Amino acid sequence: MDLVIRNATLPDGRTGIDIGILDGRIAALAPQLAARGIREIDAAGDLVSPPFVDAHFHMDATLSYGLPRVNASGTLLEGIALWGELKPQLSQDALIERALRYCDWAVARGLLAIRTHVDVCDDRLLAVEALLEVKRRVAPYLHLELVAFPQDGVLRSANAFANLKRSIDMGVDVVGGIPHFERTMAQGAESVRLLCEFAAERGLRVDMHCDESDDPMSRHIETLAYETQRLGLQGRVAGSHLTSMHSMDNYYVSKLIPLIAESGVAAIANPLINITLQGRNDTYPKRRGMTRVPELMAAGVDVAFGHDCVLDPWYGMGSGDMLEVAHMGLHVAQMTGLEAMQSCFTAITETPARILGLEGYGLAPGCHADLVILDAGSTVEAIRLRAVRRFVLRRGQVVAEAPSSASRLHLAGRPDNADFRLSRS
Repeated sequence: MDLVIRNATLPDGRTGIDIGILDGRIAALAPQLAARGIREIDAAGDLVSPPFVDAHFHMDATLSYGLPRVNASGTLLEGIALWGELKPQLSQDALIERALRYCDWAVARGLLAIRTHVDVCDDRLLAVEALLEVKRRVAPYLHLELVAFPQDGVLRSANAFANLKRSIDMGVDVVGGIPHFERTMAQGAESVRLLCEFAAERGLRVDMHCDESDDPMSRHIETLAYETQRLGLQGRVAGSHLTSMHSMDNYYVSKLIPLIAESGVAAIANPLINITLQGRNDTYPKRRGMTRVPELMAAGVDVAFGHDCVLDPWYGMGSGDMLEVAHMGLHVAQMTGLEAMQSCFTAITETPARILGLEGYGLAPGCHADLVILDAGSTVEAIRLRAVRRFVLRRGQVVAEAPSSASRLHLAGRPDNADFRLSRS
Protein backbone atom coordinates (compact mmCIF):
# COMPACT_ATOMS: atom_id res chain seq x y z
CA MET A 1 0.00 0.00 0.00
CA ASP A 2 1.07 3.59 -0.55
CA LEU A 3 -0.40 4.51 2.84
CA VAL A 4 -2.12 2.69 5.68
CA ILE A 5 -4.10 4.48 8.38
CA ARG A 6 -4.22 2.32 11.50
CA ASN A 7 -6.77 2.10 14.32
CA ALA A 8 -9.39 4.48 12.97
CA THR A 9 -12.88 5.13 14.29
CA LEU A 10 -15.42 5.58 11.48
CA PRO A 11 -18.49 7.84 11.43
CA ASP A 12 -20.78 4.79 11.70
CA GLY A 13 -19.18 3.92 15.06
CA ARG A 14 -16.87 1.09 13.98
CA THR A 15 -13.54 1.16 15.80
CA GLY A 16 -10.10 -0.38 15.30
CA ILE A 17 -10.34 -0.09 11.51
CA ASP A 18 -7.31 0.09 9.20
CA ILE A 19 -7.59 1.86 5.85
CA GLY A 20 -5.26 0.83 3.03
CA ILE A 21 -4.68 3.32 0.22
CA LEU A 22 -3.24 2.58 -3.22
CA ASP A 23 -3.07 4.83 -6.28
CA GLY A 24 -5.20 7.53 -4.67
CA ARG A 25 -8.11 5.28 -3.75
CA ILE A 26 -9.17 3.22 -0.75
CA ALA A 27 -8.01 -0.32 -1.51
CA ALA A 28 -8.98 -2.02 1.73
CA LEU A 29 -10.87 -1.21 4.92
CA ALA A 30 -10.87 -3.76 7.74
CA PRO A 31 -9.57 -4.43 11.24
CA GLN A 32 -5.85 -5.22 11.47
CA LEU A 33 -4.91 -5.18 7.79
CA ALA A 34 -1.96 -7.44 7.10
CA ALA A 35 -0.75 -5.20 4.28
CA ARG A 36 2.01 -2.73 5.08
CA GLY A 37 2.22 0.82 3.83
CA ILE A 38 5.13 2.82 2.47
CA ARG A 39 3.86 5.34 5.01
CA GLU A 40 1.65 4.55 7.98
CA ILE A 41 -0.38 6.91 10.16
CA ASP A 42 -1.67 5.87 13.57
CA ALA A 43 -5.12 7.38 14.00
CA ALA A 44 -4.97 6.22 17.65
CA GLY A 45 -8.73 5.75 17.79
CA ASP A 46 -9.49 9.14 16.27
CA LEU A 47 -12.39 9.71 13.89
CA VAL A 48 -11.60 9.27 10.18
CA SER A 49 -14.20 10.77 7.88
CA PRO A 50 -14.65 11.62 4.22
CA PRO A 51 -13.91 15.33 3.72
CA PHE A 52 -16.35 18.09 4.49
CA VAL A 53 -18.51 19.42 1.65
CA ASP A 54 -19.99 22.92 1.53
CA ALA A 55 -23.11 22.85 -0.63
CA HIS A 56 -23.70 26.62 -0.53
CA PHE A 57 -21.12 29.41 -0.60
CA HIS A 58 -20.35 32.80 -2.20
CA MET A 59 -16.67 32.79 -3.06
CA ASP A 60 -16.83 35.88 -5.27
CA ALA A 61 -17.59 37.94 -2.16
CA THR A 62 -15.53 36.12 0.46
CA LEU A 63 -12.89 38.01 2.48
CA SER A 64 -14.21 41.35 1.20
CA TYR A 65 -15.48 42.45 4.61
CA GLY A 66 -15.28 46.25 4.95
CA LEU A 67 -15.20 46.88 1.20
CA PRO A 68 -16.32 49.50 0.34
CA ARG A 69 -17.67 49.84 3.90
CA VAL A 70 -18.95 47.71 6.74
CA ASN A 71 -22.58 46.54 6.80
CA ALA A 72 -23.66 48.81 9.66
CA SER A 73 -27.09 47.22 10.16
CA GLY A 74 -25.95 43.66 9.53
CA THR A 75 -29.07 43.03 7.42
CA LEU A 76 -29.56 41.04 4.23
CA LEU A 77 -30.81 44.03 2.25
CA GLU A 78 -27.89 46.26 3.25
CA GLY A 79 -25.56 43.42 2.32
CA ILE A 80 -27.12 43.22 -1.16
CA ALA A 81 -26.84 47.01 -1.51
CA LEU A 82 -23.19 46.87 -0.38
CA TRP A 83 -22.42 44.18 -2.93
CA GLY A 84 -23.94 46.42 -5.59
CA GLU A 85 -21.58 49.21 -4.52
CA LEU A 86 -18.58 46.90 -4.51
CA LYS A 87 -19.11 45.23 -7.89
CA PRO A 88 -17.92 48.20 -10.02
CA GLN A 89 -14.72 48.33 -7.94
CA LEU A 90 -13.84 44.64 -8.26
CA SER A 91 -10.66 43.59 -9.98
CA GLN A 92 -10.05 40.11 -11.30
CA ASP A 93 -6.68 39.78 -9.55
CA ALA A 94 -8.18 40.72 -6.17
CA LEU A 95 -11.06 38.29 -6.63
CA ILE A 96 -8.65 35.47 -7.48
CA GLU A 97 -6.34 36.24 -4.57
CA ARG A 98 -9.16 36.34 -2.00
CA ALA A 99 -10.70 33.13 -3.36
CA LEU A 100 -7.37 31.28 -3.37
CA ARG A 101 -6.73 32.37 0.20
CA TYR A 102 -10.13 31.04 1.22
CA CYS A 103 -9.41 27.74 -0.55
CA ASP A 104 -6.23 27.47 1.56
CA TRP A 105 -8.40 27.89 4.66
CA ALA A 106 -10.82 25.27 3.35
CA VAL A 107 -8.13 22.64 2.81
CA ALA A 108 -6.73 23.27 6.30
CA ARG A 109 -10.26 22.67 7.64
CA GLY A 110 -10.72 19.41 5.73
CA LEU A 111 -13.21 21.06 3.36
CA LEU A 112 -12.38 19.61 -0.05
CA ALA A 113 -15.55 20.28 -2.07
CA ILE A 114 -17.40 23.59 -2.39
CA ARG A 115 -20.39 24.67 -4.47
CA THR A 116 -20.14 28.42 -4.85
CA HIS A 117 -22.64 30.83 -6.38
CA VAL A 118 -21.16 33.53 -8.61
CA ASP A 119 -23.02 36.70 -9.52
CA VAL A 120 -23.75 36.95 -13.27
CA CYS A 121 -25.56 40.30 -13.25
CA ASP A 122 -22.35 42.23 -13.97
CA ASP A 123 -22.16 42.38 -17.78
CA ARG A 124 -18.37 42.06 -17.61
CA LEU A 125 -18.72 38.61 -15.98
CA LEU A 126 -15.55 39.54 -14.12
CA ALA A 127 -16.30 37.28 -11.16
CA VAL A 128 -17.18 34.38 -13.46
CA GLU A 129 -13.85 34.62 -15.24
CA ALA A 130 -12.00 34.93 -11.93
CA LEU A 131 -13.63 31.90 -10.31
CA LEU A 132 -13.19 29.78 -13.42
CA GLU A 133 -9.47 30.53 -13.11
CA VAL A 134 -9.57 29.68 -9.40
CA LYS A 135 -11.36 26.42 -10.21
CA ARG A 136 -8.57 25.53 -12.64
CA ARG A 137 -5.83 26.31 -10.13
CA VAL A 138 -7.32 24.44 -7.15
CA ALA A 139 -8.46 21.36 -9.12
CA PRO A 140 -5.54 19.20 -7.89
CA TYR A 141 -6.65 19.57 -4.27
CA LEU A 142 -10.22 20.91 -4.09
CA HIS A 143 -13.44 20.29 -6.03
CA LEU A 144 -14.92 23.70 -6.86
CA GLU A 145 -18.35 23.83 -8.51
CA LEU A 146 -19.79 27.11 -9.81
CA VAL A 147 -23.46 28.17 -9.86
CA ALA A 148 -24.57 30.93 -12.26
CA PHE A 149 -26.39 33.19 -9.81
CA PRO A 150 -28.46 36.16 -11.06
CA GLN A 151 -28.15 38.08 -7.77
CA ASP A 152 -30.38 40.96 -8.95
CA GLY A 153 -33.10 38.69 -10.37
CA VAL A 154 -33.04 36.93 -13.73
CA LEU A 155 -36.11 38.91 -14.89
CA ARG A 156 -35.57 42.02 -12.80
CA SER A 157 -32.04 42.64 -14.15
CA ALA A 158 -31.99 43.50 -17.85
CA ASN A 159 -29.20 41.24 -19.12
CA ALA A 160 -29.21 38.63 -16.37
CA PHE A 161 -30.59 35.70 -18.37
CA ALA A 162 -28.27 36.37 -21.31
CA ASN A 163 -25.34 36.65 -18.90
CA LEU A 164 -26.36 33.42 -17.19
CA LYS A 165 -26.36 31.62 -20.54
CA ARG A 166 -22.96 33.11 -21.39
CA SER A 167 -21.52 31.97 -18.06
CA ILE A 168 -22.75 28.41 -18.65
CA ASP A 169 -21.10 28.48 -22.08
CA MET A 170 -17.88 29.63 -20.39
CA GLY A 171 -17.86 26.57 -18.11
CA VAL A 172 -20.05 27.36 -15.09
CA ASP A 173 -21.64 24.14 -13.86
CA VAL A 174 -25.07 24.80 -12.29
CA VAL A 175 -28.10 27.02 -12.99
CA GLY A 176 -29.03 29.35 -10.12
CA GLY A 177 -31.87 31.75 -9.39
CA ILE A 178 -33.46 33.98 -6.76
CA PRO A 179 -37.22 34.01 -7.38
CA HIS A 180 -38.17 35.84 -4.17
CA PHE A 181 -36.07 38.84 -5.33
CA GLU A 182 -38.09 39.31 -8.53
CA ARG A 183 -40.53 42.25 -8.50
CA THR A 184 -43.71 40.18 -8.13
CA MET A 185 -44.68 36.69 -6.99
CA ALA A 186 -45.79 35.96 -10.55
CA GLN A 187 -42.41 36.96 -11.94
CA GLY A 188 -40.72 34.84 -9.28
CA ALA A 189 -42.69 31.79 -10.41
CA GLU A 190 -41.95 32.63 -14.04
CA SER A 191 -38.22 32.82 -13.28
CA VAL A 192 -38.31 29.33 -11.76
CA ARG A 193 -40.02 27.94 -14.86
CA LEU A 194 -37.62 29.72 -17.23
CA LEU A 195 -34.48 28.61 -15.42
CA CYS A 196 -35.59 25.02 -14.90
CA GLU A 197 -36.48 24.69 -18.58
CA PHE A 198 -33.04 26.02 -19.51
CA ALA A 199 -31.36 23.55 -17.14
CA ALA A 200 -33.41 20.65 -18.53
CA GLU A 201 -32.49 21.66 -22.09
CA ARG A 202 -28.77 21.75 -21.21
CA GLY A 203 -28.78 18.69 -18.90
CA LEU A 204 -27.63 20.75 -15.91
CA ARG A 205 -28.26 20.78 -12.18
CA VAL A 206 -30.25 23.57 -10.52
CA ASP A 207 -29.60 25.31 -7.19
CA MET A 208 -31.84 28.28 -6.41
CA HIS A 209 -31.82 30.73 -3.55
CA CYS A 210 -35.44 30.14 -2.71
CA ASP A 211 -37.72 31.96 -0.26
CA GLU A 212 -34.89 33.52 1.76
CA SER A 213 -37.50 35.57 3.54
CA ASP A 214 -39.56 35.83 6.73
CA ASP A 215 -42.69 36.13 4.57
CA PRO A 216 -44.83 32.97 4.96
CA MET A 217 -46.40 33.73 1.58
CA SER A 218 -43.06 33.39 -0.23
CA ARG A 219 -43.74 29.95 -1.64
CA HIS A 220 -41.45 29.53 -4.64
CA ILE A 221 -40.23 26.19 -3.32
CA GLU A 222 -43.67 24.87 -4.30
CA THR A 223 -43.08 26.01 -7.88
CA LEU A 224 -39.53 24.63 -7.86
CA ALA A 225 -40.82 21.22 -6.77
CA TYR A 226 -43.53 21.30 -9.43
CA GLU A 227 -41.17 22.26 -12.25
CA THR A 228 -38.68 19.62 -11.12
CA GLN A 229 -41.33 16.93 -11.54
CA ARG A 230 -42.73 18.37 -14.76
CA LEU A 231 -39.32 18.47 -16.43
CA GLY A 232 -37.93 15.21 -15.02
CA LEU A 233 -35.19 16.92 -13.03
CA GLN A 234 -35.56 14.74 -9.93
CA GLY A 235 -32.31 14.40 -8.01
CA ARG A 236 -30.70 17.34 -9.81
CA VAL A 237 -32.37 20.28 -8.03
CA ALA A 238 -31.74 22.00 -4.71
CA GLY A 239 -33.57 24.80 -2.95
CA SER A 240 -31.21 26.86 -0.81
CA HIS A 241 -32.23 28.70 2.37
CA LEU A 242 -36.04 28.03 2.30
CA THR A 243 -36.33 30.23 5.38
CA SER A 244 -39.94 31.25 4.73
CA MET A 245 -40.85 27.73 5.89
CA HIS A 246 -40.09 28.73 9.47
CA SER A 247 -42.98 31.21 9.26
CA MET A 248 -45.52 29.13 7.33
CA ASP A 249 -48.53 27.63 9.05
CA ASN A 250 -48.31 23.94 9.85
CA TYR A 251 -51.24 22.94 7.66
CA TYR A 252 -49.63 24.33 4.51
CA VAL A 253 -46.27 22.78 5.43
CA SER A 254 -47.99 19.41 5.92
CA LYS A 255 -48.76 19.56 2.17
CA LEU A 256 -45.50 21.20 1.10
CA ILE A 257 -42.96 18.82 2.64
CA PRO A 258 -44.43 15.69 0.95
CA LEU A 259 -44.39 17.61 -2.35
CA ILE A 260 -40.68 18.42 -1.88
CA ALA A 261 -39.92 14.80 -0.97
CA GLU A 262 -41.88 13.46 -3.94
CA SER A 263 -40.09 15.81 -6.34
CA GLY A 264 -36.60 14.78 -5.20
CA VAL A 265 -35.63 18.41 -4.51
CA ALA A 266 -32.87 18.74 -1.91
CA ALA A 267 -32.81 21.44 0.77
CA ILE A 268 -29.72 23.42 1.77
CA ALA A 269 -29.93 25.34 5.04
CA ASN A 270 -27.28 27.86 6.05
CA PRO A 271 -27.48 27.95 9.86
CA LEU A 272 -24.91 30.67 10.59
CA ILE A 273 -26.48 33.10 8.15
CA ASN A 274 -30.14 32.13 8.51
CA ILE A 275 -30.08 32.65 12.27
CA THR A 276 -28.26 35.97 11.77
CA LEU A 277 -30.23 37.58 8.95
CA GLN A 278 -33.78 36.31 9.45
CA GLY A 279 -36.28 37.58 12.00
CA ARG A 280 -34.67 41.04 11.96
CA ASN A 281 -38.03 42.84 12.02
CA ASP A 282 -39.32 40.78 14.95
CA THR A 283 -39.36 42.06 18.51
CA TYR A 284 -40.21 39.16 20.85
CA PRO A 285 -40.94 36.35 20.45
CA LYS A 286 -38.29 36.35 17.70
CA ARG A 287 -38.25 33.73 14.95
CA ARG A 288 -35.17 31.51 14.60
CA GLY A 289 -35.06 31.87 10.81
CA MET A 290 -33.74 28.48 9.69
CA THR A 291 -35.89 26.18 7.60
CA ARG A 292 -37.58 23.07 9.08
CA VAL A 293 -34.55 20.79 9.02
CA PRO A 294 -35.72 17.88 11.24
CA GLU A 295 -39.11 17.70 9.55
CA LEU A 296 -37.56 17.69 6.06
CA MET A 297 -35.09 14.98 7.08
CA ALA A 298 -37.88 12.90 8.60
CA ALA A 299 -39.74 13.05 5.28
CA GLY A 300 -36.71 11.69 3.42
CA VAL A 301 -35.58 14.98 1.88
CA ASP A 302 -31.81 15.35 1.45
CA VAL A 303 -30.85 18.24 3.74
CA ALA A 304 -27.36 19.74 3.74
CA PHE A 305 -25.82 22.61 5.68
CA GLY A 306 -23.84 25.34 3.92
CA HIS A 307 -21.50 28.04 5.21
CA ASP A 308 -22.91 30.65 2.76
CA CYS A 309 -20.68 33.58 3.76
CA VAL A 310 -17.30 34.28 5.32
CA LEU A 311 -16.13 37.84 5.98
CA ASP A 312 -18.21 39.48 3.26
CA PRO A 313 -20.92 42.20 3.02
CA TRP A 314 -23.46 39.90 4.71
CA TYR A 315 -21.41 38.28 7.47
CA GLY A 316 -18.42 39.59 9.37
CA MET A 317 -17.36 36.24 10.83
CA GLY A 318 -16.48 32.70 9.74
CA SER A 319 -13.35 30.72 8.92
CA GLY A 320 -14.37 27.93 6.55
CA ASP A 321 -15.13 25.51 9.40
CA MET A 322 -18.03 23.24 8.48
CA LEU A 323 -18.06 21.84 12.03
CA GLU A 324 -18.97 25.33 13.21
CA VAL A 325 -21.82 25.29 10.69
CA ALA A 326 -23.04 21.92 11.98
CA HIS A 327 -22.68 23.13 15.57
CA MET A 328 -24.97 26.10 14.89
CA GLY A 329 -27.43 23.96 12.91
CA LEU A 330 -27.68 21.46 15.75
CA HIS A 331 -28.57 24.22 18.20
CA VAL A 332 -30.93 26.25 16.04
CA ALA A 333 -32.91 23.17 14.98
CA GLN A 334 -32.85 21.78 18.55
CA MET A 335 -31.40 18.54 17.17
CA THR A 336 -29.89 17.28 20.42
CA GLY A 337 -30.96 13.63 20.33
CA LEU A 338 -28.12 11.25 19.49
CA GLU A 339 -29.33 10.35 15.99
CA ALA A 340 -30.21 13.97 15.30
CA MET A 341 -26.71 15.14 16.27
CA GLN A 342 -25.17 12.47 14.08
CA SER A 343 -27.36 13.61 11.17
CA CYS A 344 -25.89 17.11 11.52
CA PHE A 345 -22.48 15.60 10.73
CA THR A 346 -23.99 13.83 7.73
CA ALA A 347 -25.37 17.22 6.60
CA ILE A 348 -21.80 18.49 6.07
CA THR A 349 -20.39 15.29 4.55
CA GLU A 350 -22.40 12.56 2.83
CA THR A 351 -25.57 14.49 2.02
CA PRO A 352 -23.96 17.51 0.31
CA ALA A 353 -21.66 15.11 -1.56
CA ARG A 354 -24.79 13.40 -2.89
CA ILE A 355 -26.40 16.75 -3.80
CA LEU A 356 -23.29 17.76 -5.75
CA GLY A 357 -23.08 14.31 -7.37
CA LEU A 358 -19.48 13.78 -6.28
CA GLU A 359 -18.00 10.65 -7.85
CA GLY A 360 -16.02 8.31 -5.63
CA TYR A 361 -16.92 10.02 -2.36
CA GLY A 362 -17.10 7.89 0.77
CA LEU A 363 -15.44 5.33 3.02
CA ALA A 364 -15.39 2.09 1.06
CA PRO A 365 -12.96 0.23 -1.20
CA GLY A 366 -12.84 1.99 -4.56
CA CYS A 367 -13.65 5.44 -3.19
CA HIS A 368 -11.17 8.27 -3.56
CA ALA A 369 -8.76 8.44 -0.63
CA ASP A 370 -10.01 11.89 0.36
CA LEU A 371 -10.06 11.73 4.15
CA VAL A 372 -9.90 13.78 7.32
CA ILE A 373 -8.46 12.49 10.61
CA LEU A 374 -10.10 14.45 13.42
CA ASP A 375 -9.03 14.87 17.05
CA ALA A 376 -12.33 13.34 18.23
CA GLY A 377 -13.71 9.93 19.02
CA SER A 378 -17.09 10.31 17.29
CA THR A 379 -19.05 12.55 14.94
CA VAL A 380 -20.87 14.15 17.87
CA GLU A 381 -17.60 14.86 19.67
CA ALA A 382 -16.17 16.35 16.48
CA ILE A 383 -19.06 18.82 16.35
CA ARG A 384 -18.90 19.58 20.07
CA LEU A 385 -15.19 20.38 19.97
CA ARG A 386 -15.00 21.70 16.39
CA ALA A 387 -12.20 19.17 16.39
CA VAL A 388 -8.69 19.80 15.12
CA ARG A 389 -8.00 18.27 11.71
CA ARG A 390 -4.91 16.19 12.48
CA PHE A 391 -4.48 15.15 8.84
CA VAL A 392 -6.27 16.05 5.63
CA LEU A 393 -5.73 13.74 2.65
CA ARG A 394 -6.53 14.33 -1.00
CA ARG A 395 -6.21 11.28 -3.25
CA GLY A 396 -4.08 9.62 -0.58
CA GLN A 397 -1.64 12.51 -0.20
CA VAL A 398 -1.43 14.56 3.00
CA VAL A 399 -2.32 18.15 2.05
CA ALA A 400 -2.67 19.59 5.58
CA GLU A 401 -1.88 18.58 9.14
CA ALA A 402 -2.07 20.05 12.62
CA PRO A 403 -1.11 18.95 16.12
CA SER A 404 -3.81 17.63 18.41
CA SER A 405 -5.43 20.22 20.63
CA ALA A 406 -3.94 20.34 24.12
CA SER A 407 -3.60 22.89 26.90
CA ARG A 408 -0.97 22.58 29.62
CA LEU A 409 -2.07 23.28 33.17
CA HIS A 410 0.04 24.51 36.07
CA LEU A 411 -2.26 23.66 38.98
CA ALA A 412 -1.16 22.00 42.20
CA GLY A 413 -2.68 18.57 42.60
CA ARG A 414 -4.33 18.53 39.17
CA PRO A 415 -3.38 16.88 35.84
CA ASP A 416 -0.76 18.66 33.74
CA ASN A 417 -3.13 19.06 30.79
CA ALA A 418 -6.80 19.76 30.04
CA ASP A 419 -8.18 17.11 27.70
CA PHE A 420 -11.58 18.21 26.41
CA ARG A 421 -12.41 14.79 25.00
CA LEU A 422 -14.51 12.50 27.15
CA SER A 423 -12.28 9.51 26.51
CA ARG A 424 -9.45 8.35 24.31
CA SER A 425 -8.73 4.89 22.93
